Amino acid sequence: MEHLHSLHETAKLEKSNGQLSHLFFPFFKIYQDGRVERFMHTDHVPPSDDPPTGVRSKDVIISPETGVSARLFIPKLPNPNCKFPLLIYIHGGGFSIQSAFSTGYDHYVKSLVAEANVIALSVDYRLAPEHPIPACYDDSWAAVQWAASHANGDGPETWLNNHADFSRVFFAGDSAGGNITNTLAARVGSSGLPGVKVVGVVLVHPYFGGTGDDQMWLYMCPNHGGLEDPRLNPGAEDLARLGCERVLMFVAEKDHLRPVAWNYYEKLKKSEWKGTVEIVENHGEEHVFHLMNPKCENAAGLMKKIVSFLNQE
Repeated sequence: MEHLHSLHETAKLEKSNGQLSHLFFPFFKIYQDGRVERFMHTDHVPPSDDPPTGVRSKDVIISPETGVSARLFIPKLPNPNCKFPLLIYIHGGGFSIQSAFSTGYDHYVKSLVAEANVIALSVDYRLAPEHPIPACYDDSWAAVQWAASHANGDGPETWLNNHADFSRVFFAGDSAGGNITNTLAARVGSSGLPGVKVVGVVLVHPYFGGTGDDQMWLYMCPNHGGLEDPRLNPGAEDLARLGCERVLMFVAEKDHLRPVAWNYYEKLKKSEWKGTVEIVENHGEEHVFHLMNPKCENAAGLMKKIVSFLNQE
């Protein structure tokens, strides 16, 4: 009888474990027992040297306490004393999937480094929902501060000490990474970043609320300010504090985030921010098409535009 009772309890537990608590397609689902299951698998590739371009990469620890890390890329060195602009890249993925170490982002940032001749730090922030928001924002800011600790040439990483030009720093991100990138620029504007000049920000198909994704963001962020939370939906006062001189934005015609990105652009232009902003729309394209099909004509054009932005004096 005790054995039958045990089987009955096990069956009840298995049934409970199979019941969904939350479903956010195409990102993740949560079962009633707390298990998180993602719809898409993210592969990880190791850092490597790329002989055709001369780009090298290595992985660095940003915070031993949180385990946050990043992939650092450096272009071919024409001489031992050369300096390059520094690009801090924030990957997308709905705050809950993807990685700086995935094949797609490793390849894309490596291509940016080769084409633009910049050093890049691609941040691998902790993912929601296991690490609720604001972990992704805090981790990305910690990476910015870690990079800035090299401005005097005495940080822990020799590539940054010897070859990063901290008077030419850029932030860039796509999708959710674009959202995080905006908060980084706003934080620089309000808190400062000694020894560092953030020249420009690149936002590719950024997420700024106003879509069906909002409920997922609110779920991942237990302590939020609702749909008007400035991280989700920055207002004019928040935009006026952006700590950079230039912003370059990209939208795609068939992207569900297109309207909110255009809204951000219009709000930024009307705010009291003193910088310049440009927006480029790719017709006939979907969300993050440049990552899905990096060899297509529009992806090549997008890359060329970013490279020009990073190299502009």
